[in-house]
Amino acid sequence: MASLSASWLPAVLFVFVYPPLIRADKLQIVGTPPGATVEINGVPVGTTPFVKEFPGGYFHRTKTALGSRLEHPMVARITLAGYATKELMLSEGPSDSRGLNGRSHGEYFLLKANQFQVKLDIVPEVFTGSISARVARNTSVNFVSNLSLEELVALTKPAVVYLKGLQKTGTGFLVSDTGVIVTNAHLARGEESLLALLPGGVQLESKVIFIDADLDVALLKVKGAGFPHLTLADSSTVQQGETVFAVGNPGEGMLFSVTKGIVSAVGKFPGAGPGTWIQTDAPINAGNSRGPLVNSHGEVIGINTLKIVKKDTSGIGFALSSSNLLDVLHRFYPEESVLAENLPTPIQTAANVPSPTPEVGIVDISEPLGAEIMVDKIYAGNVPAHFSLAAGPHSFHVRGAGQDWIRDIVLLKDSRVSLHRP
Repeated sequence: MASLSASWLPAVLFVFVYPPLIRADKLQIVGTPPGATVEINGVPVGTTPFVKEFPGGYFHRTKTALGSRLEHPMVARITLAGYATKELMLSEGPSDSRGLNGRSHGEYFLLKANQFQVKLDIVPEVFTGSISARVARNTSVNFVSNLSLEELVALTKPAVVYLKGLQKTGTGFLVSDTGVIVTNAHLARGEESLLALLPGGVQLESKVIFIDADLDVALLKVKGAGFPHLTLADSSTVQQGETVFAVGNPGEGMLFSVTKGIVSAVGKFPGAGPGTWIQTDAPINAGNSRGPLVNSHGEVIGINTLKIVKKDTSGIGFALSSSNLLDVLHRFYPEESVLAENLPTPIQTAANVPSPTPEVGIVDISEPLGAEIMVDKIYAGNVPAHFSLAAGPHSFHVRGAGQDWIRDIVLLKDSRVSLHRP
């Protein structure tokens, strides 16, 4: 009998010494409503309710060097037509794995839980209101370009927010009066919500409602209405050398700080990622990245995303263009809801043929600062602005900033009219 027991001893030792090799645990992702597609690290793996077995070492630290370990972050993306896409950071880490002798066995990650609940938001219920945009096509609008920096800051700063998560802080800015906030995905990732602090001191909970990992863009939502918000100007309006400034919350400085610079270049820059990039020498520091890069008209031309930190290198920062932000927002706001300039284009003639002098007049609107202007029922920017328009009848609708009024005029050739509230 003694010899028989000895022959079973290796098998018995194997069972008790190496249980992690045969033990697994289940990861569950439950969605409301069910039937949403689940991607893990970009690979479709099923639909909700999703259940899959993973090695036990993915859920808790393995006790042996032979146990399976999760050696990379694990991110789930939940999508369903008609609902805002959600992204879940399933893992936490990295942590350093060390043996009893102090020797490092490399970094590992652990799944935060074995079950995750996600509630998807219906797009029309979350993305309410409208956004404002300016494009360079078919326009004869001339915006006032001599606003002082003080006036530009007063126009822009109320729509900038300070965002605070469990371990990260940064900047965002409002793009709708119903509380939609734009920031970078690397700030919002792993958070269900962030604390949003407005310049006036009001604190609100901002819920993460969409993340585009490829463009590093996140959309948040605060409850309420009537928020100050910024107009987006697409990359076709941006000129190399124009003055720009950044508003943000640098980690080592005061909140809602402003820095100034110029547009150094515009175009593709694979080193920063996909999309169109605006290079600027406006100082962008940790914390005031993710905020708006604004032109001299108070319009957002990009979201400050990164800067080059390298010996003997300075003054090279990058903002993802507002054209790319608009591509994201168009997923939730129909094209016709994005307000764009589309006023009559000056007369064009063939080359070498003198152009006739168009019969035009000038209209100035200087107050209230920041209000939206509709010209002939088409969005044309924010106050202050002046317009060079064809002589004839025109309708002006000024709304926001506590005012809402309409003026119908007949513009005469070579005339100049200043419009005020009736």
